Amino acid sequence: MHYAGRVPVKIAYFVSHPIQYQAPLLRRIAQEQDIELTTYFFSDFSVKGYADVGFGGVRVQWDIPLLGGYAHEFLPGVRKDAMSFAAPLNYGIYSRLRRGRFDAVWLHGYHTLNSLHVLIAAKALGIPVLMRTDSSPDDRARSRLKLVVKCLFFKFLRRMVRGVLTTGEKNAQYWRAALGPTFPHFLMPYAVDNDYFRERAKQAAPQREHLWATMGLRRGLPIFLYASKLQQRKHCIDLVEAFLRLSPRTEPEAYLLIAGDGEERAAVERRIREAGISNIRMLGFQNQSELPRLFDMCDVFVLPSIHEPWGLIVNEVMNAGRAVVVSDQVGCAPDLVHDGENGFVYQAQNIDALTSVLRRFIDDRSLAARMGARSAEMISEYSFEQNVDGLRCALAFVLPAIKK
Repeated sequence: MHYAGRVPVKIAYFVSHPIQYQAPLLRRIAQEQDIELTTYFFSDFSVKGYADVGFGGVRVQWDIPLLGGYAHEFLPGVRKDAMSFAAPLNYGIYSRLRRGRFDAVWLHGYHTLNSLHVLIAAKALGIPVLMRTDSSPDDRARSRLKLVVKCLFFKFLRRMVRGVLTTGEKNAQYWRAALGPTFPHFLMPYAVDNDYFRERAKQAAPQREHLWATMGLRRGLPIFLYASKLQQRKHCIDLVEAFLRLSPRTEPEAYLLIAGDGEERAAVERRIREAGISNIRMLGFQNQSELPRLFDMCDVFVLPSIHEPWGLIVNEVMNAGRAVVVSDQVGCAPDLVHDGENGFVYQAQNIDALTSVLRRFIDDRSLAARMGARSAEMISEYSFEQNVDGLRCALAFVLPAIKK
């Protein structure tokens, strides 16, 4: 679907900061000749490098390009290194929308004062707003007061937004409950740069045996991988407990690799020491370009999180053709993990259920390969091309006057 009349369609995209997963998507949209996208960032902290609390204070400097290949601007403001409801606090939003003569606004998230600023400025100028966020029904418990406030806010949001861009089934459920079943929504699924991760996995394959030897892994045994922040809500400790239940102290039947850092690292390491086994490897923080080599050397990826809005690392590992195991509170579960086909979905925090799932890969050594092949096929349906199509459908709805 392409556009006539005012060509190209001008979109202002507002987002908190440059995000490693979004940069390739923004570059892809910039290739569209009839869409002119300008991205406005509230903060530049991710570009400068920062101490990530979720990674236990590890200083993070992303080793992939976050900028370049798309039009962008960092908005002026104060407290630009803080991330909260009231920070960063930017100005110049209204003036940029007015001068830019934008046809539509795309806003990521609604939880900050800056988001409210964007909504009110766009409403004053008569510019339709499309909202995208990764919210999920599997959210933290809220007090009655917070639920009342949220209900009132959603009534306000219905008047300020013309449509929502849903990232997947759980996100669609969230918006149907929040804004009503008939509120316009358009699928723009969470995706990663599939070509990049497939190519990186292929490049890593020749190093596989060297990495096995470096880590002291015996060939022929299943390798389970966890790669995420070591935060309480990620429940890596559940995976450790499940693994310990199926792994005797004598000869190991499998290996567990844990890549990541964070507040729970000490507890995880303490539990491993208490168990006195040698087939769990703690690998520490791994930057994004380093992950494909871990994807390639593992057989099964496990994400045992609760309150996980999506879990984009599942997209990444599926591009390496690997089986995936996720809890039922991981947002991508209904979309990416077909139980028994390319992996398994188990009840969150049910360690017995997780143990049973892991045991299946040990008892049937060919299961992971069969499921991994299916993962590689399925992930092709979650791509930036779908994102562009979803965005176009939403634009056709909010801008019917310029649709062909």
